[in-house]
Amino acid sequence: MARSHLTLAALATSAVPGADIVATRALTSGSAGRFDSAVVTLRGGDEYVVRVPTDSDAEAEQSRDLVALNALTSGMRSRLPFHIPSVQGQAPVGETRAVVYDYIPGHPGSLDDIGGEQSASGSIGRAIAAIHSLPTSVVSDAGLTAHTAAQVAATSRKLADRAAATGKVPKELLTRWSIALEDSALWQFQPTVVNGALAPESFLLASDTVTGVLGWQSLRVGDPALDLYWLNSASSAESADRVYEGYERALSKPADRQLRKRARLYAELEIARWLLHGIDTRDQSVVSDAEAMLDGLSATVQNDLLNPLSTDTGQIMAVEDVEAMLDRTPLPGVSAGATEHANRISED
Repeated sequence: MARSHLTLAALATSAVPGADIVATRALTSGSAGRFDSAVVTLRGGDEYVVRVPTDSDAEAEQSRDLVALNALTSGMRSRLPFHIPSVQGQAPVGETRAVVYDYIPGHPGSLDDIGGEQSASGSIGRAIAAIHSLPTSVVSDAGLTAHTAAQVAATSRKLADRAAATGKVPKELLTRWSIALEDSALWQFQPTVVNGALAPESFLLASDTVTGVLGWQSLRVGDPALDLYWLNSASSAESADRVYEGYERALSKPADRQLRKRARLYAELEIARWLLHGIDTRDQSVVSDAEAMLDGLSATVQNDLLNPLSTDTGQIMAVEDVEAMLDRTPLPGVSAGATEHANRISED
């Protein structure tokens, strides 16, 4: 049963000694019930957010988020043109905990907030550029994950190989992905600090301005394209272009030329990740949904020859080459739960 906002206000009082709470209200967020949340108002007018995870996965995410927020010192925060949450206190709740943060005004973004000249596109692009411009020491000093370009490519290959082993990915997509994953020019990029979990709802917006960014549980050094692949879900290429334009203008040096191609590849591989999630959890509805998405993607890319993932548009993989690639991966059905036996791709 979800905790009421009154219960959460009581937890906030316990987490922040001396907090004189005079009002409370429910907080609507995009966490899909993974957290019980509320906003509390103090007598002086300040507002806090209190959040309690509702399952072990949410609790683990909250713990990673706390580590990242602690790594983002006041000096690092001063480099960002938006606010990120500050932890005000914690209180135990059964086997988990309530965490209290300062409240950042603004509404969670959506794909509808990018596109037009009066949209938040430019501000979102500048916000992402600011994250990528942070010194990598913010990650290394906190002992967080740092990946080289070669490691990022290897992780993507592993994901594609696992998806291929299910036998549920159209060969046209396997061809497309394999060409991209073996194209060394695509993976020549300078790793930067990345949020690692950005989505439209990560951005808090007031009018056309980003006021805050939420969800830092995947903070790391990695491929900047990881923070941009969600733009492939935009309603039009022009909408995504506006974010990219704001992003590129805000960088101190030009973005690498293959950034958008890798972002598109990550967007496609997310469907493969969704397929594997369904298989690993034995959720046939998820598997069926992923298969339908893969079939739709396959039809789309076959009709869109102007947007290859590879930098070498003349490179072609024959069907027999694809079959050879499949031969190098475990075949589905070899044993019960064969895909579960494979090493699961870490989000890191």
